[in-house]
Amino acid sequence: MVEFFDAVFLARVQFAFTISFHIIFPAFSIGLASYLAVLEGLWLWTGREIYLQIFRYWIKIFAVVFGMGVVSGIVMSYQFGTNWSVFSDKTGPILGPLMGYEVLSAFFLEAGFLGVMLFGMNKVGKRLHFFATLMVAVGTLFSAFWILSVNSWMQTPAGYGINDVGQFIPVDWFAAVFNPSFPYRLVHMVLAAYLTTAFVVGGVSAWHLYRDSDNQPARIMFSMAMWMAVIVAPIQIVAGDFHGLNTLEHQPAKIAAMEGHFETRKGAPLILFGIPSMEDEKVHYALEIPKLGSLILTHDLDGQIKGLKEWAKEDRPNVPIIFWSFRIMVGLGFLMVALGAWSLLRRVQGKLYDTPWMFRIAIIMGPTGFIALLAGWITTEVGRQPYTVYGLLRTVDSASPIDAPAVAISLLAFIVVYFTVFGVGLVYILRLMKRAPDSEVSETITEMPIRAAGMTPVAVLAPTSIQNTDNEE
Repeated sequence: MVEFFDAVFLARVQFAFTISFHIIFPAFSIGLASYLAVLEGLWLWTGREIYLQIFRYWIKIFAVVFGMGVVSGIVMSYQFGTNWSVFSDKTGPILGPLMGYEVLSAFFLEAGFLGVMLFGMNKVGKRLHFFATLMVAVGTLFSAFWILSVNSWMQTPAGYGINDVGQFIPVDWFAAVFNPSFPYRLVHMVLAAYLTTAFVVGGVSAWHLYRDSDNQPARIMFSMAMWMAVIVAPIQIVAGDFHGLNTLEHQPAKIAAMEGHFETRKGAPLILFGIPSMEDEKVHYALEIPKLGSLILTHDLDGQIKGLKEWAKEDRPNVPIIFWSFRIMVGLGFLMVALGAWSLLRRVQGKLYDTPWMFRIAIIMGPTGFIALLAGWITTEVGRQPYTVYGLLRTVDSASPIDAPAVAISLLAFIVVYFTVFGVGLVYILRLMKRAPDSEVSETITEMPIRAAGMTPVAVLAPTSIQNTDNEE
């Protein structure tokens, strides 16, 4: 039974709370930075001002999202010292350098070129500005590389030794960085970031098309978003299958919890839905498809799947949480594929912009990338329990010697501050998205909004400006 006023439990809740806020911003930044690079590249290649107009629309949103991601990330890092000092001490010789490489190769690259990207087009020239945009996009991908390497090492540790004081030390850096689960998790995460961005762009453009189906920038945005759904969503399902096979090899208890298997079985069914019970060690009211579970996981109808009873109860992850978070992630993934297929059909019929019901569904689907992303991380992180370093360092042995009231007070402070600050930020972003992408006065192809009519760099990020010609009712 969980002790709700236990210091370790409260520290886990605090970390889960802060990372849930943090992860959505870097994921959105990764996809949006690449999208901006594509838009600016299309503008330079075709000379069509409409791509620059769309670029200007999303770069303001990107600036806010990037800033919120940086702020929320800094807060998270302090928790390693306050709530998880034992974990920091034992894993520091490996995880410390890896996170340092993320700062050196990713954050410095992003920070170095971000100012040029936001404010420097008519200062440095079009091509150099495009290079800055590319460097910011590459920086976000480098950041994902190192952070996923760190987290993957915790899931599938490799290339390490243990010294006399119980610290993990590097023996083979290549094996540590490119640990067994890292390639699968990196691909899965980057694709998730691109899908998240695609469905946000699709939802925003669908909102404006629903109000004005002749809005040309919104048409281009919606078309690009739906192409991403058509192409990337099926690839993500395939990548998820490979990731699942890797997890079955290295973390079979996590797979057993995800699938709801308590008994070891050959020809295991796929449990679609049910109510898992860790006390009864079964899934009540299970809706099953015979042998499909073994076929998916082993590619053999009679393949054997280990059940959770193969592990001691104290070594099992929380089954109900993982069981449902996994189904939320997979279910939303198939909905993304379905919307992409629908858009492809309407595109072939020449009616992509003449389907109000598709616009309604796309609006509803706008935030589903974030929901799927959070569900996936819950599956991954809760499935690693009861370990911080899988099979080697237990969570209860990783926490700081700190009293529960101290953790509870800081948790309450985080909740109040986060909902206030990020609530305001979210409202700000939604206000920017609410403005139609053609609501700004058209400019010459070489101008950016910050210099038009004497605007300052601060004004370009304001929700309204002298350029706003929004005539919404």
